[in-house]
Amino acid sequence: MGTISSEEERREIENHVREDIEEAPVMSEDMSRIPPWARQITVRAIVASFLIGIIYSVIVMKLNLTTGLVPNLNVSAALLGFVFIRTWTKLLSKAKIVTTPFTRQENTIIQTCAVACYSIAVGGGFGSYLLGLNRKTYEQAGIDTEGNTPGSTKEPGVGWMTAFLFVTSFVGLLALVPIRKIMIIDYKLTYPSGTATAVLINGFHTPKGDAMAKKQVHGFMRFFSVSFLWAFFQWFYTGGDNCGFVQFPTFGLQAWKNSFYFDFSMTYVGAGMICSHLVNLSLLLGAVVSWGIMWPLIRGLKGEWFPASLPESSMKGLNGYKVFISIALILGDGIYNFIKVLYCTTSNIHANMKRKSLNTFPDNQKQLPLDDLRRNEVFARESIPIWLAFAGYIMFSIISIIVIPLMFPELKWYYVVFAYVLAPSLGFCNAYGAGLTDMNMAYNYGKVALFVLAALAGKNEGVVAGLVGCGLIKSIVSISSDLMHDFKTGHLTLTSPRAMLLSQAVGTAIGCVVAPLTFFLFYKAFDVGNPDGDYKAPYAIIYRNMAILGVEGFSALPRHCLQLCYGFFAFAIAANLVRDLSPKKVGRWIPLPMAMAVPFLVGGSFAIDMCMGSLIVFAWHTLNKNEAGLMVPAVASGLICGDGLWILPSSILALLKVRPPICMSFFPSR
Repeated sequence: MGTISSEEERREIENHVREDIEEAPVMSEDMSRIPPWARQITVRAIVASFLIGIIYSVIVMKLNLTTGLVPNLNVSAALLGFVFIRTWTKLLSKAKIVTTPFTRQENTIIQTCAVACYSIAVGGGFGSYLLGLNRKTYEQAGIDTEGNTPGSTKEPGVGWMTAFLFVTSFVGLLALVPIRKIMIIDYKLTYPSGTATAVLINGFHTPKGDAMAKKQVHGFMRFFSVSFLWAFFQWFYTGGDNCGFVQFPTFGLQAWKNSFYFDFSMTYVGAGMICSHLVNLSLLLGAVVSWGIMWPLIRGLKGEWFPASLPESSMKGLNGYKVFISIALILGDGIYNFIKVLYCTTSNIHANMKRKSLNTFPDNQKQLPLDDLRRNEVFARESIPIWLAFAGYIMFSIISIIVIPLMFPELKWYYVVFAYVLAPSLGFCNAYGAGLTDMNMAYNYGKVALFVLAALAGKNEGVVAGLVGCGLIKSIVSISSDLMHDFKTGHLTLTSPRAMLLSQAVGTAIGCVVAPLTFFLFYKAFDVGNPDGDYKAPYAIIYRNMAILGVEGFSALPRHCLQLCYGFFAFAIAANLVRDLSPKKVGRWIPLPMAMAVPFLVGGSFAIDMCMGSLIVFAWHTLNKNEAGLMVPAVASGLICGDGLWILPSSILALLKVRPPICMSFFPSR
């Protein structure tokens, strides 16, 4: 599971507003008007962040529990923050109430706080390692499977999930604070997502940017309304199993049975508009290879490769091939990129150290443009005390070392100690690599921890220890990397690092409360984890089976599955090698194995939705490239938010046992 970012979107945003930024340099008057750090965090900013955080937590939780594929929504959050505050200030001005000016610093604080909030819903393990502990996932993995011991379950609960998030999330905030200046100013790491967000925010707060923002806001509101009303209309036709537009057999009933149909999900159409064409085409290719070719062939071998009496959901039957081949693709892609990013990180650090021996830092600074010197001055002058970072890290680590073994006795205290001793080094490697490549490898660090801890803890305790340890390492590494992205945004928007850290902490605290409540809204209203339902939560079974592999090795695989896994693992490595070593015009057509793996388990309908989003973007760019570069992020955000917001009333209706009045279903003619 991971967040997919779009290089094309970043380039379009940067190209569209770079001219405005160049026309509005950071002058000394602007420097004097920058509010102090305490005034950059306002009550209205926190309220707006809270509302955006809730909306996006619901959206990403739906994505987590359906496919596990979440696009990068940072730019969308910055746009929505601008919409909220501008709408609020206009309403107050019409009421003759004077308000404080809306600054780029306040816009940055809103984006940082909101992203920190919904990032807990993305990476908190609700669709993966924490959900993998529940009894339903344990039964799907096979109650007679070696290593899947009967006591290795823990049912989801708001209380323990909230406590787990609080004790694991705040450590990552402080792990890399002492070296923020080295990462942002000395090494000049780009952090492409953070830079794209800053470019967008700076563009809003320039003379031409206001007209651009108005056009984006109108586009956002128009498509938000359309998406919400469409979701409301669809609800009336879903009064039973396999009913409604979400089950429309677009390409015929036989294709529908193999998950090839357009399900009219505006969330995934919008996500497809944000993700790159390569991601979307890779998803479609994965769906064709798996549901179009492999699964029908393996299903036909029932009775030869696996007993005919086994249900498809059995891990010794067809479902086992789906899960383990997905794992092979994910591990192959993850290991390759893990090694690649580590190589880039070490070689870049070595090159920087060689340059440092020839040039001192002050000399480098003197050669910088005036605007960069002033940004560096703002970033460095309001420092965060190192003693505070160290003391906070030690305090939160001690709390975790005490609390986590009490929650999960299978994960011994000395494993937690080792994790927190190692975490800053892992966090640095991940944050440095993300600054170079924009790839957050936190899930790969978590998977390494999962296999190691599952193997060390042994047969009886390995599954729980592996899953919880995975979450521990992943949280620390991911949050520290996200903070560096935010520091880069703050550096480019002249926002105080103190204000950024505090807003990140506030957003994280809100997320630790909002995310479990959002999860339980879905968990109680829908059949989460049902492999035949809408909310399959595919990564829960994937992560549990990874832990079982760590305990038992390859004995957990069904017949001939190991050979297929070898083949797809090798394909993942080869595809990445060809993409990196071949000319760019060839490499850009090589599919992404990580994206291909998702439809292997969840089906092809969402891939068709996302390709529809890609088709819209392609046609729009062909007809009017400038307008597309400006409006695609706004339109995509409107589609995602409108469809996502309808989840709240539909969940409440489901909890109240209110059923839609009509069931629209399709059958072959007689």
